[in-house]
Amino acid sequence: MRRWRGQQRSRTADNAALSHMVGGVDLDLALVRAFVATAETLHFGLAAKRLNTSQQALSKRIARLESLLAVRLFEREGGTRLTEAGERFEPAAREALAAGERAVAAALGVGQIVRIDVWGHLYAPMRTVAQAVEALGAIRLEPGPARDWPSAAEALLRGDTDLGFGRVHPLPGGRDAGLARRLVRLEPVDAVVSAAHALAGADQLRPADLRDSTLWCPAELTRLDFLRCFADEFGVTRREDGPNLGLDHLVQRIRTDATCFTLFPADAPLPGDAGLRSIPIVAPTPLYAWSVAWRESHRHPLLDTLLRGFAEAGRTRRWLDYAPERDWLPESDHAALAGPARG
Repeated sequence: MRRWRGQQRSRTADNAALSHMVGGVDLDLALVRAFVATAETLHFGLAAKRLNTSQQALSKRIARLESLLAVRLFEREGGTRLTEAGERFEPAAREALAAGERAVAAALGVGQIVRIDVWGHLYAPMRTVAQAVEALGAIRLEPGPARDWPSAAEALLRGDTDLGFGRVHPLPGGRDAGLARRLVRLEPVDAVVSAAHALAGADQLRPADLRDSTLWCPAELTRLDFLRCFADEFGVTRREDGPNLGLDHLVQRIRTDATCFTLFPADAPLPGDAGLRSIPIVAPTPLYAWSVAWRESHRHPLLDTLLRGFAEAGRTRRWLDYAPERDWLPESDHAALAGPARG
């Protein structure tokens, strides 16, 4: 018993010493911001330019931070790189900056900011986000610049954004390790063809009906997992892709080529649809899976509120209706069906 009490006293003393050591560091967010900018660029000159300061001033801030923490955060010989201590400090530093932004927003009474990266821009992802948050009150969304899921995943893991919204699928090499997702909407997609297309008069189409047409992909096919899976599953061998030049370019491409089709969410708006037909696909109906994603180690304080907003919108609008005998999903989307998003 005396030995156990001695061990307890030793642990208590160690914890007190650690608490004193950590509590004795007054962390200046300006120094943290300098560290994060340098960690992102691994270049003191570029980081200084980003912060609109001189390289000398930036170097002094980093040196001051290292002195306060009593550790080296960067190796400077043979190029700038993070030390082990710097790698441990980086995610917490990003969270500290985000917490500071939330504190300022709270003091100003402007509501908490949620940084959200969306992708699949041609399919208008923000229309779904807007419907989910419209009844939640003073939540300020700050959309980010993500172009696709891999870039959004990197931003989430770096702490550059709080949430992601779009279609989530496994990334090679485990590049999405540490991220969580919640399926929030399954949206039917239509076949969009020119009014001059041979199938333009159909009231509905089966996927097999499209095998003699060319699938037009509005970006490199390697980046469009959903379209690639559809083409592979239903034997659409004719495929063309090109740069993503926006929705108007996509519409014009389909309108002027009677051999092509593309897939487009049934509820998404098509601009200037004269000369186009949007035809429902049946037996089965392809579904586009929209998910919310976040970093498992950092849940934004408003995450649960937002997820409730998506769940309520999903219930009232039947966003998660799915019947395997009627609908089709890529294999990588099936695992999400068993998750808490269905509840």
